[in-house]
Amino acid sequence: MEYFYVWRFNKWKRWVTLLVVAFFTATLIWFERDGSFSMFSNNEPTAMTKGNANEKNIALTFNISWGEQRVHDILKQLKEKNIQATFFISGEWAERHPDIVEKITENKHELGILGYRYKSYLEQEIETVQIDLRKAREVFDKMGYKEVKLLRPPNGHFNKEIIELAENMGYNVIHWNVNPNDWKSPGTQAIVDHVMKNTTNGDIILLHASDSAKQTAAALKTVLPGLKNKGFNFVPMTELINQAHADPKLVD
Repeated sequence: MEYFYVWRFNKWKRWVTLLVVAFFTATLIWFERDGSFSMFSNNEPTAMTKGNANEKNIALTFNISWGEQRVHDILKQLKEKNIQATFFISGEWAERHPDIVEKITENKHELGILGYRYKSYLEQEIETVQIDLRKAREVFDKMGYKEVKLLRPPNGHFNKEIIELAENMGYNVIHWNVNPNDWKSPGTQAIVDHVMKNTTNGDIILLHASDSAKQTAAALKTVLPGLKNKGFNFVPMTELINQAHADPKLVD
């Protein structure tokens, strides 16, 4: 049996509710386009949060901005399961660990950037953000990675102005929609449960490969085969983007 509840508001409460709903509808909202999901208006710069909801493809992404211990265990798990992921790394970290960046790319994983310094872009003037992005690009160019076009703003903090700047500089801004907060060490099983229960078609999963992610590698031992058993295909972020924006075609 289903139960329906009717809330009785005073007149002023009703108006407050309508104003709140109107505010959120008019400002930030997730919209669907060609089966993919982005943030902000369809007519303005967007950040991708989800791929094609009609396909069983998902993107496994890792942020890394400090430390050099945990990433090796994570790369080992990915290699054993023959899974390609996308690593978003800061330019500052890449400068300090070029050997690890090389190992990531040798294992056929995709690179994205977290800017140069891992500092929220919302706490900086837009001119400073532009300088940070340019410096990050210089780092990757010098290291031989000149085709890095994926950007995840530090802390996942951004607004329309930041997205517009990034797009003008040739970047696709990538967010996420599955986040177990593994960097907080909530417990291996908690990470597993969150990812397994919340992952659906086209999802972008956020995990971390910095040294704060003490339980991530262990969680992957269950998460990777578990998601495969559910029929999901792991694809690099760029492939998820291309699939989301591809026009459907009939095949004879």
